[in-house]
Amino acid sequence: MSTDSPVLRCFDSNCRQWLELDYPDMTCPHCGGLLEIELPALDCAAAELKTRFRERKVSNNALDVSGVWRFREFLPLPSSQLGQVVTMGEGNTPLLSAPRSAAYAGLDELLIKHLGWNPTGSFKDYGMTVAVSRARILGARSVACASTGNTSASMAAYAAQAGMSAVVFIPQGQVAYGKLAQSLEFGAHTLQIDGNFDVALNLLRELSVEAGLYLVNSINPFRIEGQKTALFELLEQLEWNPPDRIVLPGGNLGNVSAFGKALREARESGLIERVPSLLLIQAAGAAPFARMVRERHKALQAWPHPSTLATAIKIGNPVSWQKALEALRMSEGHSVAVTEQEIADAKAILGRDGIGCEPASATTLAGVRNLRRQGMIAATERVVLILTGHQSKDAEYTVAYHQGELKSKTPGDEGLIEPRFGNRPIRVAARKTDILAALATLLDNREGKRE
Repeated sequence: MSTDSPVLRCFDSNCRQWLELDYPDMTCPHCGGLLEIELPALDCAAAELKTRFRERKVSNNALDVSGVWRFREFLPLPSSQLGQVVTMGEGNTPLLSAPRSAAYAGLDELLIKHLGWNPTGSFKDYGMTVAVSRARILGARSVACASTGNTSASMAAYAAQAGMSAVVFIPQGQVAYGKLAQSLEFGAHTLQIDGNFDVALNLLRELSVEAGLYLVNSINPFRIEGQKTALFELLEQLEWNPPDRIVLPGGNLGNVSAFGKALREARESGLIERVPSLLLIQAAGAAPFARMVRERHKALQAWPHPSTLATAIKIGNPVSWQKALEALRMSEGHSVAVTEQEIADAKAILGRDGIGCEPASATTLAGVRNLRRQGMIAATERVVLILTGHQSKDAEYTVAYHQGELKSKTPGDEGLIEPRFGNRPIRVAARKTDILAALATLLDNREGKRE
């Protein structure tokens, strides 16, 4: 179907129903499937688009300062509604070199796209600016989400900017304090639900319409539209020359779905000529999607009791699995799971490159290392890891690992996680001679490690 304006389409391959963009629900009225926004064909050449994107970088207009709205040709809001956009200068996250991480993975080179360098410290800001802007345009007074932490922090901040109320459903005792603190500080009404993330999301989906709440989880197609701009940003940083692999962590699977949509649109608009392979990495204790891919099942089998210390991806029934599966199919991608030990070690190695991230992000390096050892990735391939959350999101995890106190609770993998790359604080007496002796030992050891 070719249209002159954005429309909604059911993503289910057996339905594919078309709906007007103003359809009020988040799922298809015919089959209950997820919805996706279909954009009209662009009326300008790829070269002109690239010039526009580049020229906006030197503008002080709020929309151009945003790393999301700078790519507004690929967003579903008409120019008449851009005055209602809620932006905090999100996006514009760096592309970093990581030589120590590359060596650890067995690669000649490794690039890091760190989406945690956003206003609230996670990739969620890319999508939240679009979702909350849409809520404002619709006249919503309250926005809501179920969250393991990052979504709630982002939603609360953007809702505060928009003058809206924010309501958060969080799983009791399963959110890192760094993330919970943000939601509380930004004024969100926080309800701690007895149950995991999947329970919280199901309850919110049932109650949102009745309670007058605009849902901003990744089931919301407008949020996916915002998240996909991180891919356009990455491609521009690479001079529109795609890498061989793009590696993402996987929880509710909205991000890999967004990247898949962005790659399809970038190719169709002529911005790129080939599509890189998407790799989706999950924690072994919360890996229903990776298992589905490995065992070649046609549908996802939910895990009722997901378990991982990487709380951002502690999800057993990801709602976007169909979109994620299509993204892997389109890009000839793959999905694997990694252990708690592998996640913790990879996180510490990233730290050796001066790159801090939350545990979920470190699954990417752990997954690439495993695939490289299996011969599925060549040392010469150009690989980009997508880190989704800042180190400060889960500081307790980092300290516990380096002090040798981090414990896995995943069934079959319980017990103390070995700090193989730990950096334990050293206690020393308040005497110059003792301090000098400790420094001599520490610096000698560090030089040896560098060699």
